[in-house]
Amino acid sequence: MYRETTVAVVVPAYNEEGLVGTVIETVPDYVDRVYVVEDGSTDGTWREIRETASRVNERASGRNGFERRVVPIRHEENRGVGGAIKTGYLAAREDGIGVTAVMGGDAQMQPELLEGVIRPIVEGEADYVKGNRLLDGHYGTMPRFRYVGNRILTWLTRIASGYWSIGDPQNGYTAISLHALETAGIEDMYEFYGYCNDLLVRLNVAGLRVLDVPRPANYGEEESHISYRSYIPRVSGMLFRNFLWRLRAKHLSDGVHPVAVLYGTAGATGVAGLVRAARSDGGPLSILSRAVAALALSAVFLLGAMLLDYSHESYLDDRATVEAEASGYDGDDDDDDAAAVSAPVGQD
Repeated sequence: MYRETTVAVVVPAYNEEGLVGTVIETVPDYVDRVYVVEDGSTDGTWREIRETASRVNERASGRNGFERRVVPIRHEENRGVGGAIKTGYLAAREDGIGVTAVMGGDAQMQPELLEGVIRPIVEGEADYVKGNRLLDGHYGTMPRFRYVGNRILTWLTRIASGYWSIGDPQNGYTAISLHALETAGIEDMYEFYGYCNDLLVRLNVAGLRVLDVPRPANYGEEESHISYRSYIPRVSGMLFRNFLWRLRAKHLSDGVHPVAVLYGTAGATGVAGLVRAARSDGGPLSILSRAVAALALSAVFLLGAMLLDYSHESYLDDRATVEAEASGYDGDDDDDDAAAVSAPVGQD
């Protein structure tokens, strides 16, 4: 328990033999429950989880009213990291845990930084806290292609979710409140790697506050198993659908809001202009100039929509600026990729 609040950690694990046991053993003592979700692994991960859980539970029997501190959960088939986290979230919600964090089963998330992630929720500052490697220059060791991909996904997620201050949406070191688990519709959470982007949209529609805290970025010898060529298009499609859902839920359900009008006008202007340009009788340069003019006008409406959207939603998100106090970060750049980025091939 942390400051009179029950705390849980969800550990998604796919083929993490030799690592997941270390994660379980090093979860801080103030954590009441550890839901370790084995996601259809083909190695000895499940055996390691059960053996480690047995040892830990013998030492912590009856702690804070729970019969077991470590709760092993197994998926018979691989559902992806989002599916594993969803299972853990549902278990934490059923147990009435006050704040639930996520730590990957690959032993790459520093347990000493957990306090900085859960503290804003315990103190009532946010319902969801996530790490952000793009704050205060923490992206220094991030490979260029990852940095560019991260920036693209950051802006796509901002537009889709309405959280305009967030960054590094793929960062897997997160914490969520019980209230958010009860109101954000996590039963339908996306189960591919983009679960974290999908969850942000759901949090916004539920009117919940999100806070980014600085997190270090470091890349050792491990390799990311995400292909951005397939990842960005697939997650972008999901975000577009979620964007339309957010507009309908927040800006059309109780009447037509100007935000929806401007976004709709931007889309209609661009599409109609491109169609007219393609059907025109002019030469290639004339068609191109008409298309550019249509896209420019569409961009003006889009910019207006984004600015109004930002003004309407800005109260729901923020960034922590005092890194030592807000994030628990001690200045050592020895944290690795988020679970959403470093999970093994096949966990989709």
